[in-house]
Amino acid sequence: MKILTGNDLKSGDVVWWTGYDWSRHVSDAAPVHDGATDVIAREIARRTVSDAYIVDAEKTDAGVLPVHIKEKIRATGPTVRADLKLAPPDPAAGNWVI
Repeated sequence: MKILTGNDLKSGDVVWWTGYDWSRHVSDAAPVHDGATDVIAREIARRTVSDAYIVDAEKTDAGVLPVHIKEKIRATGPTVRADLKLAPPDPAAGNWVI
């Protein structure tokens, strides 16, 4: 499965393409197919995101998660202090495991 990520142009936050908008939570990410590069070009032109790109992901019990460690870290937040991590959208879901 492939998903899109980038950085919100206003806040700099890591964001994930939901199929119609961007979310800070990777669990909201929607699979992309042939039109992924068109979505990237359109969203960059709209100035909503910068540095958008396609990443490999997999469906897990915790939802959609990137496969590569770099994107896993981008999805969950800094690794140096646990208090800076991005909380899951559903607090009852617990913490994501990298």
